[in-house]
Amino acid sequence: MSIVSRQLVYKEIDMYQKLIIIGNLGRDPEMRFTPDGTPVTTFPVASNRQWSNPDGSRGEETTWFRVTAWRRLAETCNQYLKKGRSVLVEGQLRPDPATGGPRVWTGNDGLPRAQYEITALTVKFLGGRGEGAPSDAPGGFEEPPAEDTDEIPF
Repeated sequence: MSIVSRQLVYKEIDMYQKLIIIGNLGRDPEMRFTPDGTPVTTFPVASNRQWSNPDGSRGEETTWFRVTAWRRLAETCNQYLKKGRSVLVEGQLRPDPATGGPRVWTGNDGLPRAQYEITALTVKFLGGRGEGAPSDAPGGFEEPPAEDTDEIPF
């Protein structure tokens, strides 16, 4: 009889997180470019939650997210999104490097505020202002038909 030894091989496992939010833009997107020319667009999204309390009164809570989109998605978001527009954003949560949590500050009214940072992987344009804009396509957007079909957009 022979004894067979088994080795346990531990493999590093990459963790993955995905955050999905639905909300409305709090202001028009702002696009800028990195020094190497890469487009980056940021926009705030407010996600609201409402409920009824046991005493019959209504409660409401708003959570703010700062969404950052890169490259082609950044260009499309800057072109089609406007303040008030409803969006679905899929992305990764980016904690504040200093605290590991949301970015916290004190508002003009003296009350504490918090904002979560998200790097967008997909942005889907929902109904609301500007209905008829592109939505629900790979990469989070669908390009409108090109006016000049001889050109190949890159």
